[in-house]
Amino acid sequence: MRLGVLDVGSNTVHLLVVDAHEGGHPDPVRSHKTQLRLAELLQPDGSLGPEGTAVLVHAARQARSAAEDEGVEDLVAFATSAVREAKDSAAVLQAVREQAGVDLRVLPGEDEARLTFLAVRRWFGWSAGRLLCLDIGGGSLELAAGMDEEPEAAVSVPLGAGRLTRDRLRGDPPRKKDVEAVRAYARSQVQAVAAQLLAGGRPDRAVVTSKTFRSLARLDGAAPYDQGPRVPRRLRRSGLAKQVEKLQGMTAAGRAGLPGVSPSRATQLLAGAVVAHTALEVLDLEEVSVCPWALREGVILRRLDWLSRS
Repeated sequence: MRLGVLDVGSNTVHLLVVDAHEGGHPDPVRSHKTQLRLAELLQPDGSLGPEGTAVLVHAARQARSAAEDEGVEDLVAFATSAVREAKDSAAVLQAVREQAGVDLRVLPGEDEARLTFLAVRRWFGWSAGRLLCLDIGGGSLELAAGMDEEPEAAVSVPLGAGRLTRDRLRGDPPRKKDVEAVRAYARSQVQAVAAQLLAGGRPDRAVVTSKTFRSLARLDGAAPYDQGPRVPRRLRRSGLAKQVEKLQGMTAAGRAGLPGVSPSRATQLLAGAVVAHTALEVLDLEEVSVCPWALREGVILRRLDWLSRS
C-alpha cells in the first residue's frame, strides 16, 4: 500500500511517501518539504498564536493535497517539540484538524527516541547487537539504547540545534564564551541520562541519525549522499572536535558554502556540532555509524506492524 508520514518539526514540515507491504522494505516514492522554522514563530508567552497557527494550517493543507495527488492511502501525521511545547498546542492541533483536514498528533520526546531506535534496529539488524542511538533535531536530542526493537532506555533532552542557537548563541560568528556555555549545558544534560542509557552495558554499535549528524559526517569525510543510502558512513569524535573549532570561527553564510550543508541548516550547525561532540565525549564513543533511516521511517514501520495485526 502507499503510506504517507507527515512530520511537523521545529524547522520543516516534511511529507514522506512510501510504497510498503508487510515484511518488505519501505520504498520512498516522493518527499515534499516546506521550510517553516515553526519554533521561531513562537510568541513571547510560548504560544504559536494566530500567525503561527495559520502558517502551520497552510502547510498542512498543502501536504494533504500532495498526499492525495500521490495516491496516499494512509496518512500518519505527527508533530515534535515546536508544537509539543507551544502553550496553545491543543488549539493549534484543533485548527489543523478542522481547517486542513489533517489529524495531527503530538509525539512525546521519549516516543521519538523509541521510534527512531526501531528504524535503526531494522536498518542494521540483529547482528548489530546492543545499540545506542542519538538523534539531534531542531528542538531536542533523543537518545535510546537496548538489545531489542523496543529500547531499554529512551530519553529526550532539550538540546536541539535550533533551540540552542536561538536561546544561547549571539553574534555571527557567535562569541567563544557562548559556545563554551552551550558545551557546558550540553554536558550537564547528557551526563544526567548517561547512566540510564549505559545501564545495560556498553553498546556494540553506536548510531547517529538526522540531518545535523549527516551534515557533520559529510564534513568529516563521509561519502556524499548522492552515492545512495547503503554506502557505510561514520563520524569520528576527533573529526567532530576539529569541526567545532572550524565552525565557530565561520559566519552562517560561510558554513552554507561547506559540502553537505544546506543554507537552511547552516545557522544552527555549530550548536549541533557542539552537542554531537559533547554527547560522544560524555558517552565515551570514539566513532559512530550514520543511519539513513530515522523517525519518519520508524513511524512507517510501526504503522505497518499495526496494520499487519489489525
